[in-house]
Amino acid sequence: MSTDIPLLRAAALTRRFGGLAAVDKVSLDIHLGEIHAVIGTNGAGKSTLVNMLSGEIAASEGALHLRGADITGWSQGRRARAGIGRSYQRTTIFPDFSLFENCRLAAQAAAQRPWRLWESAAGCRHSGETARRALEEAGLHDRGHLLAGTVSHGQQRQLEIAMCLATGPTVLLLDEPLAGMGAEETERMLSLLERLRPGHAIVLVEHDMDAVFRVADRVTVMVNGQVIATDRPDGIRNNAAVKTAYLGDHDAAH
Repeated sequence: MSTDIPLLRAAALTRRFGGLAAVDKVSLDIHLGEIHAVIGTNGAGKSTLVNMLSGEIAASEGALHLRGADITGWSQGRRARAGIGRSYQRTTIFPDFSLFENCRLAAQAAAQRPWRLWESAAGCRHSGETARRALEEAGLHDRGHLLAGTVSHGQQRQLEIAMCLATGPTVLLLDEPLAGMGAEETERMLSLLERLRPGHAIVLVEHDMDAVFRVADRVTVMVNGQVIATDRPDGIRNNAAVKTAYLGDHDAAH
């Protein structure tokens, strides 16, 4: 159950590339304890929006607030340290390192201790414990010793989320975490999202509509960089504009 005050609030976020508005006055309220899905066809502006929320791309206009604080001008690193974590469409792991080492590196990046020059990175108790907790939370506690490049695609996607969790986020920005997964792997990922929901505010960009309607508390639909609807899943299913623009129901326009 979400709280009334959004954890992350985007107000009229806009990003222009030359004369093109890739994201055009998009407003979102992301609540703790909710999965908020963002859907739309290719080129709708979904990934650009996630990049703006994470700080990889600066906004041309609009504002972003985290826990009420204006973070519009904050760098990606500062946002990450404040609790905004993200995963990417493409797998971004270290394949020659174990799952545990991948998570430990993520934990160390989030809690750097440059003054401990004499301490071995591998001997850092904090990052090791954080990595183990992240692997357990992501359902990979028995896979930590395996090399990341040798596990299945689905487990690599779980590892990406575990690496994100190792940074201690409260906001999770997940860009197509189900891409390329089979049915069994999809079920594991959806179960993971359900487990993560209570302690996080999750933004889920996804093309798998069956999955979206199963797990999302709210859904925002984007077309050509703009939001055309935000509602509960049932409301989105029955929205005539969404059916016409995205779900392909041309009869809904009549």
